[in-house]
Amino acid sequence: MNKKTKYILPAVSFLLFIILIVLLKTVSVEKTGVGNTSIGLYGLNAAVKEFIGMNFTWYKITEITGVIALAAAGIFALLGIIELIKRKSLLKVDSEILTLGGLYILTASLYFFFENFVVNYRPYIEKGAAAVEPSFPSSHTVLALVIFGSIFMLLSKYVKSKPLLYTIKALCAALAVITVVGRFLSGVHWFTDILGGIILSVCLLSFFAAFIKE
Repeated sequence: MNKKTKYILPAVSFLLFIILIVLLKTVSVEKTGVGNTSIGLYGLNAAVKEFIGMNFTWYKITEITGVIALAAAGIFALLGIIELIKRKSLLKVDSEILTLGGLYILTASLYFFFENFVVNYRPYIEKGAAAVEPSFPSSHTVLALVIFGSIFMLLSKYVKSKPLLYTIKALCAALAVITVVGRFLSGVHWFTDILGGIILSVCLLSFFAAFIKE
């Protein structure tokens, strides 16, 4: 894959993400009846929400998988710190670890950006919350796909045992799928929140994959 073609997927997925935001802000925008908020693509989102309903068991499961994702990211952060201490130079830390750190910083920055630039809000008010919270894109979806997906890509460099490698890769894939599907089935997000999270994750992961192969 040459330098031009390997950035096609990141560019296309980013464009799709922007198009989705534009559609949500302009097409079929209607009041949700929750905290005086509105949602774009109302017909689609409302129909899916009515079909799915609410399932707090799945909500609790995805909260747990979210913690596991953060712990997994922490392991690689610790690995980077150990390399930095041993090699006594940031430039001598594995380039993949540094790129991974950049990916996680970018992901966190996007989270804070969408907490302030609100595309739409949750379809319900959480217990104990003063107001309805922003929900686009689904942060748990992005968190799980980006962390587990990026770790999946790097594992072969750090895990030499084939049985262990395949086991951890399978676990990463399973946790990512469980989080995304569980977040959808929990009903705490609109359908387009999950879709946006998937598209944004594809953009971030494909850019990460292209970058580490340079």
